Amino acid sequence: MEIKKLSASDLDQFIELIRVFEDVFEMKNFQIPNSNYLQTLLERDDFFVFVSVLNNHVIGGLTSYTLRQYYSEKPLVYIYDLAVLTPYQRQGIGKSLIQSINAYCKDWGAEEVFVQADLVDDYALDFYRSTGATGESVVHFYYPLG
Repeated sequence: MEIKKLSASDLDQFIELIRVFEDVFEMKNFQIPNSNYLQTLLERDDFFVFVSVLNNHVIGGLTSYTLRQYYSEKPLVYIYDLAVLTPYQRQGIGKSLIQSINAYCKDWGAEEVFVQADLVDDYALDFYRSTGATGESVVHFYYPLG
C-alpha cells in the first residue's frame, strides 16, 4: 500500500477517489463533474489530494483546501473529505493519510490542518481523536443558495 499526493497528471486516480467517496458516503444519484472541471481543480495549488493505492487501485484518500488567512502568513489546510473503502477500513490507512497530509503541510509551511466531524458521528470522532487531533465544540451554520 502506498500513500501518494496527486499531481495534475493523476486525473484517473482522482476520479477513482471520487468513486470511493461515492461508495463510502452512499451518495445516491451522484453525477461526477466533467473531466475538464476535475482537471482544472487538480491543477490548483490550493487543493491537495492524497490517495492510498493498493495493487494499482485507489482504496482511499482525502481532499483538502488551503485557506489563506490575514492573521498570519501561514495558510490553514481544511480536510474536506476522507474515506477508505469498507474492506480496508481499520487497517491504519486513514491514519497514514492523516500523517501524510500533516507532514506535507508542515513542510509546505502551513500553520494547521483541520477537519470537521459531526457530533453524532462517533466513528469519525473516535478516528480523529486516535490520530492525535484536538477537538473543539463548534456549531456549523450554512446558507443554501439554490
